[in-house]
Amino acid sequence: MRLNSFQLKWIAITTMLIDHVGAVLFPYEMMFRIIGRIAFPIFCFLIVEGFFHTRDARRYMMRLGLFALLSEVPYDLAFRGQLLDMSRQNVFFTLFLGVLLMYLLEKSPNIFIKAAEIVLILYAAEVLRTDYSDRGVLLIFIYYVLKKWKEICLCAGAAWNFLYGWGQIQCFGVFSLPFLALYNGERGPKIKYFFYIFYPVHLLILYAIQAYITQT
Repeated sequence: MRLNSFQLKWIAITTMLIDHVGAVLFPYEMMFRIIGRIAFPIFCFLIVEGFFHTRDARRYMMRLGLFALLSEVPYDLAFRGQLLDMSRQNVFFTLFLGVLLMYLLEKSPNIFIKAAEIVLILYAAEVLRTDYSDRGVLLIFIYYVLKKWKEICLCAGAAWNFLYGWGQIQCFGVFSLPFLALYNGERGPKIKYFFYIFYPVHLLILYAIQAYITQT
């Protein structure tokens, strides 16, 4: 069996939804969160694929940046119970910074500028406190740099899960590896805007359910 990017997106979306259902509605049921660790590595892998297949990287970044802003209130409501909380920003910011880094590296003329850009983008993710922070952008960078060597790329991604979550739940992100190993390089049916819309909408729905349960 082989998987195209469409199928990988659905695996990532489904496991993300399970993770968020657990985080918002069943915070003490860790199995939801364990399953959810699969989602982020797949999204990072697909964001790199999307970068290399897009016709316009700047529009790609603008789309990610726009939905990062639109998703922040739903994210804060679902996970913080507040209209706006700057202590942590949603994953679209992480993905945006990852694409920005790839874009800059593709345009940069020498290794010293590239090194400076890597440091600055990682620092920006840390300062902004994006979801997965600088380590999330680092995973995108790993998939980007090692893209030509699939086996090494996937092993490095698996290692990231252990190093990021040593002794913690993120170690279970290694179970994304079998799905990524089955990737056949094909796009499949397009659902370009589905995830962009699904992300803030499902967070608002989860917040509404949580609010209803709390009030009853």
